[in-house]
Amino acid sequence: MLENGIVMLAIILSVNIVYVSLLTVRMIFTLKGKRYIAASVGVFEITAYTLGLGLVLDNLDQIQNLIAYALGFGLGVITGMKIEEKLAIGYITVNIISSNPDIPFTETLREKGYGVTSWYAYGMEGDRLAMQVLTPRKYELMLYETIKEIDPKAFIIAYEPRQIFGGFWVKKVKGSKLRREEEKLQSE
Repeated sequence: MLENGIVMLAIILSVNIVYVSLLTVRMIFTLKGKRYIAASVGVFEITAYTLGLGLVLDNLDQIQNLIAYALGFGLGVITGMKIEEKLAIGYITVNIISSNPDIPFTETLREKGYGVTSWYAYGMEGDRLAMQVLTPRKYELMLYETIKEIDPKAFIIAYEPRQIFGGFWVKKVKGSKLRREEEKLQSE
């Protein structure tokens, strides 16, 4: 079977897509502090890596194998990123500056289940309402849509917190209202 050139290329390409996807996912779990999951993924990652590289090294005289390996690496990066987006592990902190401090922004976000800390600020063009919202990453896009509905001119900055202690998320069941909001949006 490995004598057939096209089959060999397909195998090398596929193995490297799997390897790099696993590498990306393992790296995400490592960065999120999920060491046992990262180690488990690493076992499969190194197995795929060894298989793919072995196939290429056994056939170094075939340039197309090296090209398939490199192409598989690139496609694996894209695939791994897509998998990471779907997993959406962790939380995101979103800083929002509303163009109009009179909009009932804070109340609207809290009604939808978000934990919001807000304060009045002064910007170049006058008074503003500044807010900080913490949400599970899987609800990040839903939060952006909600913000744009409330204030299309809002200024948004998002980042991932490394540690979370106390506050809204410790006191409430994480995301229960948000799950209901997501289900409501999906049914529409």
